[in-house]
Amino acid sequence: MGLDVEAVEGGLGLTVTRFFGSLTDSQVRGFLDRELLRVLDAVFGGDLAGDNLRQVARLMVHFDGLLRDEKGRDHVLSLMPDAKRRELADRLGRSPGPGFDDVWTDRDIRGLRDFFGLVEETVAMPPPPSTGTVVPEYGLFDHQRTAVARLGPLLDQDERRAVLHLPTGVGKTRTAMHVVSKILRSHEPSVVVWLASGRELLEQAVCDFREAWAHLGTRPVQLGTMWGDRLPDLKGFVDGFLAVGLAKGWAVLSRTDPDWATRLAPRVRLVVFDEAHQSIARTYRRLTDELTLDFRCALLGLTATPGRTWDDIDEDGRLADFFSGNKVTLEVPGRNPIEYLIDRGYLARPHFRSLLASPGPRLTERDLVRIASGLDIPEDVVATLSMSEQYVTAVLQAIGELLDAGQQRVLVFAATVEHALLLTAVLLARGVASHVVTGDTPERVRAYAIERFKSDDEEPVVLVNFGVLTTGFDAPRAGAVVIARPTKSLVLYSQMVGRAIRGVCAGGTETCEIVTVLDPELPGFGDVAEAFFNWEDVWH
Repeated sequence: MGLDVEAVEGGLGLTVTRFFGSLTDSQVRGFLDRELLRVLDAVFGGDLAGDNLRQVARLMVHFDGLLRDEKGRDHVLSLMPDAKRRELADRLGRSPGPGFDDVWTDRDIRGLRDFFGLVEETVAMPPPPSTGTVVPEYGLFDHQRTAVARLGPLLDQDERRAVLHLPTGVGKTRTAMHVVSKILRSHEPSVVVWLASGRELLEQAVCDFREAWAHLGTRPVQLGTMWGDRLPDLKGFVDGFLAVGLAKGWAVLSRTDPDWATRLAPRVRLVVFDEAHQSIARTYRRLTDELTLDFRCALLGLTATPGRTWDDIDEDGRLADFFSGNKVTLEVPGRNPIEYLIDRGYLARPHFRSLLASPGPRLTERDLVRIASGLDIPEDVVATLSMSEQYVTAVLQAIGELLDAGQQRVLVFAATVEHALLLTAVLLARGVASHVVTGDTPERVRAYAIERFKSDDEEPVVLVNFGVLTTGFDAPRAGAVVIARPTKSLVLYSQMVGRAIRGVCAGGTETCEIVTVLDPELPGFGDVAEAFFNWEDVWH
């Protein structure tokens, strides 16, 4: 196969797709890791070639990184058709002859990236904190109203600390917004600080507060966002809701403004810590302690998993002590509230099954000791096992079985970024509508992938993610979850299951399928309903 001239003509510049289309199979394979190619060749039943090869290369090759790296850039330039090389040289004001590959300035690299259509992502920043007026009307289910009523006395007196423990999908955020609104109504002016880790959780909180205050509020208030590059004027923030990313809050505290939390504290009457099991981490605890310096300030933790671990009662006890041992959970008939919520359509009825992968690379004795002694499976062990031919094949089998059974939306939790990219590449090559979301995914691409997954389009869609959608993401249409991320963490496993468990009353489905892909040498979980009471022994 020679150069495909037609693949690189028909316009100015050169897209990544047309670039790979101009190369031979051998040249394209040269951009991929040998071990990765071995797995892919096995998955595709022979040497990966043609359109499938190019589909994989477009997704797996970090082309932007290649252009920024001297060796990678030289390799790309050496494979460019002469006509496009001359066009690029003319655009950059360089000679296409000898010396073309010499010193490249930042300006040259920006021009090269632009030539390949790799423009910088620009994300529109939100306007300054906004205000709004309200019309009181914002309902809760019976069990949510009961929880709010029980939280009141705990947050109004004595230590003023409590955790709200509700299963994922039952509306912790909505329930908490009633508490937030009550505090803002009762104390004028005052500030409520919402602490969370991850943009999805923070955006969800801001969105829910806008809706809640529009129904429950009594005055215009400020709305502040503090994560990523966002940093409101805290000196002038005296009355309203402030959403703070844990990483941002700690970064400002430790690097640029060590007193911001203590300066704000006299105005703060409530701190809400979303995913409360993170609150006793050393850095986050300092942030929380400084924000709650005023004895009048209450602390409310939210979680579906009120523990730090699966079997370390001392660690879980420290979490309970931090919240004064006060936990409000569901009061419903019967022993297990999850079964109650399922029976009444608040949660979808999950059907759990496990798919055992064929044995992959053998673990060493040292690896087994590290797995047994750690809070979770070491990342390097997960990375090695998840990229084996056997494990990749098992995950693809699980996805295929769900699609064949008529599932329209399948959410996949991959083990690593590379694992997520590989699964998506194979699915796309097989003609399955698929999207991938990781921490490296540009904002615009991430938003499109999630919108596509949540849409009412009848075409089946698979959304593969790593490290992003375990919290703060709701997809009521998702009828199936594939957990391909080995973990010992009951907290993490419960969060993954919870993404597709919203019932008919919450706009979701009657049932959902939960398929956990297990490596025979690694631990795993089964039915989350039985785990709801795992931490009861450390709470009052």
